[in-house]
Amino acid sequence: MTAATIALLDPYRDAVLTITANNGKEFPYHDQVTEALDAQVYFAASYSSWQRGLNENTNGLLRQYWPKKMSFKKVATNDVVVVLEKLNNRPRKTLNYQTPAKIMQENLLKIAA
Repeated sequence: MTAATIALLDPYRDAVLTITANNGKEFPYHDQVTEALDAQVYFAASYSSWQRGLNENTNGLLRQYWPKKMSFKKVATNDVVVVLEKLNNRPRKTLNYQTPAKIMQENLLKIAA
């Protein structure tokens, strides 16, 4: 998990300022993530899902495609890519009805400038 997190976020290191994780066993080496990405890792309090609102909202959006308790071993990578593209190009009220993809692109252009 540590290596995957670093590998996936490294191209965006200038945009990654913080990471908020739950208290699961996935992040025992959070200090390595902090060092590699120069981003602070915070942990949500137990049973405080509102502290990870974006994550919880995204889980809900994903559940429109895959029901809870479904094994992702049965989901093809291409199917995941299709759903991610749909969600990233879906306007969000919290983004003033812009898409996450557009906001991300604009922010990456600002960082590159």
